[in-house]
Amino acid sequence: MKEKNFLDTVMDFEQQLESMQQQFRELKAVVAHTMEEHHALQLENHHLRTRLDELHKAVPETAAVDPVKLKKAVMDIGEGYDNLARLYHEGYHVCHVHFGSSRKGDDCLFCLSFLNKQN
Repeated sequence: MKEKNFLDTVMDFEQQLESMQQQFRELKAVVAHTMEEHHALQLENHHLRTRLDELHKAVPETAAVDPVKLKKAVMDIGEGYDNLARLYHEGYHVCHVHFGSSRKGDDCLFCLSFLNKQN
């Protein structure tokens, strides 16, 4: 009877180990996904800071005094469309269905339709 109890204990321990291994695999997947998102956000942040610096350099000193001139200097007619097209080419959705999520390399018909309407 003692041997059976010991064998049951070993089998229970094996099941616990398998369960912990599964939990560890799931945790690794979550960490990998989080790291990918973090890297993508760092890259996007870098691009946005670069673009912001470019816009600040493009604004003339006299426009900084007049808010109307400042707004006109910063916002060109097609700048919003250009930004959306750039985001799409960087791999992000710009459509209302999946806005801001990663495209994972595949083209999105919603995004393409939206960008074609803007022309």
